[in-house]
Amino acid sequence: MVKQKTKFVCQECGYESAKWMGKCPGCQSWNTMVEEMNAKPNASNRSYVTSGDTIHKAQPITAVKGEREPRVSTTMTELDRVLGGGIVPGSLVLVGGDPGIGKSTLLLQLSAKLAKTNERVLYISGEESVKQTKLRADRLELSSDQLYVLAETDVTLIERAIDEVQPSLVIIDSIQTVYKEEITSAPGSVAQVRESTAAFMRVAKTRGIAVFIVGHVTKQGSIAGPKLLEHMVDSVLYFEGERHHTYRILRAVKNRFGSTNEMGIFEMKELGLEEVLNPSEIFLEERSQGASGSVVVASMEGTRPVLVELQALISPMGFGNPRRMATGLDHNRVSLLMAVLEKRVGMLLQNQDAYLKVAGGVKLDEPAIDLAIALSVASSFRDQPTNPMDVAIGEVGLTGEIRRVSRIEQRVNEAAKLGFKRVIIPEKNLGGWTVPKGIQVVGVPTLDKALEVALRR
Repeated sequence: MVKQKTKFVCQECGYESAKWMGKCPGCQSWNTMVEEMNAKPNASNRSYVTSGDTIHKAQPITAVKGEREPRVSTTMTELDRVLGGGIVPGSLVLVGGDPGIGKSTLLLQLSAKLAKTNERVLYISGEESVKQTKLRADRLELSSDQLYVLAETDVTLIERAIDEVQPSLVIIDSIQTVYKEEITSAPGSVAQVRESTAAFMRVAKTRGIAVFIVGHVTKQGSIAGPKLLEHMVDSVLYFEGERHHTYRILRAVKNRFGSTNEMGIFEMKELGLEEVLNPSEIFLEERSQGASGSVVVASMEGTRPVLVELQALISPMGFGNPRRMATGLDHNRVSLLMAVLEKRVGMLLQNQDAYLKVAGGVKLDEPAIDLAIALSVASSFRDQPTNPMDVAIGEVGLTGEIRRVSRIEQRVNEAAKLGFKRVIIPEKNLGGWTVPKGIQVVGVPTLDKALEVALRR
C-alpha cells in the first residue's frame, strides 16, 4: 500500500515545505504553515489546451489568425469601461474588495441586467442561502426568469449545475467557500483555492462561459490566498471605497483584454449601486471657496480625465519630529515635493506638520499631480488662497523645473467643460493643440514661476 505524502503549505503566500516551520521563509509570517495531503493526479486535472487525444502543436505566429475578442455589454457603462468594453466569453474574472464594500451587490446587479437581455446567468452563493439571495434581490428590486440562483460549495456539484443550466455567465461568491472533495484541506486553504480556481478556469475555457469569482482580501488589502490566484485569472478587479462614504471605485489591476488604467465610479444608494457618469462634478461639489491649501488638479484615469480637489494643511510642529500624513497620495512623493519647496523656493517647512488629502476618497498616483501638491502646500504655508477658478497640471523635477505631461488637451477640455477659467500647465506643453474657448492657459517653466502665478493676490 502506497503511503500518502503530506506537505506543509503557508496559508498567506502558498510557500510549500516538506516539514513544519514556525516562520514561513516566503512571507515571514508566523504560524501559517498547515499540513495538507498531496492531491492525486486524475483525468480532470488535464489542461484545457488539449482536445480529446489531439494536442495543439506549436505554429509560427504569422500563421495564427488574429481575431478580435467578441464582447457582451453589461449595460453598465462604468463596468464596461473597466473590463475594456464588455465581458469576453470564456474569461475568468476575479473581483476583490473589503467586506461589506458592495461586491455581491455589484455582481447581483450585473447578473440581473444581463438576464434582462436574455443572457442566462447562474449565481452561485457559498455564503448565503437561496432565500437570503432572494431577499437581497427584492431589496434591490431585481428579478428575471433568466437569473438562476444556487447555494452550493462543492465544485463537482457546481459543474453539474452549470451543465444543466447552460448559462453564458457564472458568478461564484466566493472562491474561499468552495471546495473539491479530493483535496483533504479545509475550504479557503491554499490548496482548495488553487484547485477550485483551476476547475473554474477549465469550465470557462472549454465551454466559452464567462466566470466571475469573488475573492476576500487580507488586512494588508491584497486578495486572500496564494498570489498564484491572481496569475491564473484573466482579469483582477478591485472594488475600493470607504464604508462610511457612498462612493465606490472599481479598478482593474490586471486585464488581458483591455487597459489596467481605467476606473469606474459608483454611488451606493438604497436600490444598490448607481453609476457616476461625471465624477468631476461629484468630487468638486462641496469645495469651499477662498480657503488656503485647496487646489484643483486634472488627473487621467485611463482614458478619462477627472478633476479632483487636493487639500493641504501646514501647521507649526508641536513637539518631536514633524509629521507628514497623506490620504489618497503617496507619502514619499509628498515628502519629496516638500523638500523641493524648501530647497528651491526657500520655504522653511522642516519645523511644520503637513497633512494632505484628496477630497472624495480617490487615490492619485500619476506624476501630473505634483504641481497641484506643491501649490496646495505653499498656499497653506503662506495662508494665501489660490484662485478657485484655477486648475494646476504638471510634474515637478528635483531641480524645481515643471516637466511636460501627457494628454494635456483632454485635461484642459475637461476643465473648460466644468467652467474653470485658467489652467496652469508646463511651458513645454504649450503649442501643438487647440485651446478651448473661454479658458486661459498659462505655461510655467519652474516652480518659482508657478507659485508667482497661482498665489498672486
